[in-house]
Amino acid sequence: MKQEYFSIQDGIYYVGVNDRKKPLFENMWPLPYGVSYNSYLIVDDDKVALIDTVDVAFFEQFMKKIHSIIGDRKIDYLIINHMEPDHSGSLKLFHEFYPDITIVGNRLTLGMIKGYYGVTGNNIQVTDGYTIDLGHHNLHFYLTPMVHWPETMMTFDEQTGALFSGDAFGAFGTLNGGFIDTKIDTSYFNDEMTRYYACIVGKYGTPVQNALKKVKDLGIKYICSTHGPVWTGSNVTEVIGNYDRMSRYDTGNGVVIVYGSMYGHTEEMAEVIAAELAAKGISPVKIYDISHTHVSYILRDVFNYKGLIIGSPTYSGQIYPGIEALLSKLSIREIKNHYVGLFSSYTWASAALRRMIAWAKETNMELIDGSVEMKQAMDESEEEKAIQLADRMAEKLLNS
Repeated sequence: MKQEYFSIQDGIYYVGVNDRKKPLFENMWPLPYGVSYNSYLIVDDDKVALIDTVDVAFFEQFMKKIHSIIGDRKIDYLIINHMEPDHSGSLKLFHEFYPDITIVGNRLTLGMIKGYYGVTGNNIQVTDGYTIDLGHHNLHFYLTPMVHWPETMMTFDEQTGALFSGDAFGAFGTLNGGFIDTKIDTSYFNDEMTRYYACIVGKYGTPVQNALKKVKDLGIKYICSTHGPVWTGSNVTEVIGNYDRMSRYDTGNGVVIVYGSMYGHTEEMAEVIAAELAAKGISPVKIYDISHTHVSYILRDVFNYKGLIIGSPTYSGQIYPGIEALLSKLSIREIKNHYVGLFSSYTWASAALRRMIAWAKETNMELIDGSVEMKQAMDESEEEKAIQLADRMAEKLLNS
């Protein structure tokens, strides 16, 4: 392919790859649009630096792109912003092609390189504010631990304003035809960035806030993350704003209703609650059957909307398995600044509601009064209680 296809700005090139075959990211999260593994090459008069590699399955394609840009010229530095194998997986093979390369990373990075790949040799251990001068490009390093691994860091090129951000600001989805936001269809990336954040980064709101403080005054003109498009122009401000919002658990006043239902009775309660919320002017109301919607899409919307209402039948004296798994994932992400309401049904022995209430009290969410429990089928009394639960949620949201 032509070298100009890969150019971003002033000697910076995109050398990442698209993965259209992987069904699940981290073997957990669906990839309906695939995913990209982004790597960047900085070609200066004096030095050449590569920022991150790609999944090892794409090594040949990756190397072809690099050679099409620099030919047989040596690469002086390999900068590792993040050690997760979808980005560092080619490191060992790459090191065999460039055995004299200097690897740049922080203390934890260098330990992981040896642990994962047994690679040792020339290296530079960076700390916050460390710089490397490539000639024209001057690179500054910022440690951003727990966004979302302990060794993560970002690299900023002050000449172009390009921030190489690791997984921060990443999104699921392949880059179709190009990689810069202005030259491709980015219509699905907003939702896929939120889903990526909710599934991958969501637990680490405070570390994300700390990272944003480090880079907020840099004058960022390009966001070059390890997944998703290169963001430019007004999209830079929007993307950073989205991360700021999500990491503060700042949400809109919609409601996510998620339920498990074996024979339709719990589902019937969900429909009553949703209808009353809509009647009270709450919008949007998102309803999900846990058995038919992958949890990643539910987590995405939990990070979008302040209200959460969860319903479960009692199943073998426990919470319905899909709902129990959801509760675990919500706890892991330490969701804050949300209202949560609960409803349940049972046939001969009550258990699910009691267990869900105990779970809710251990979270950082505010439990709405009036949890609803229905024995067997719905009657007028249970329907009224479901309506009252919706009314209490609506009141909280409208007055918040």
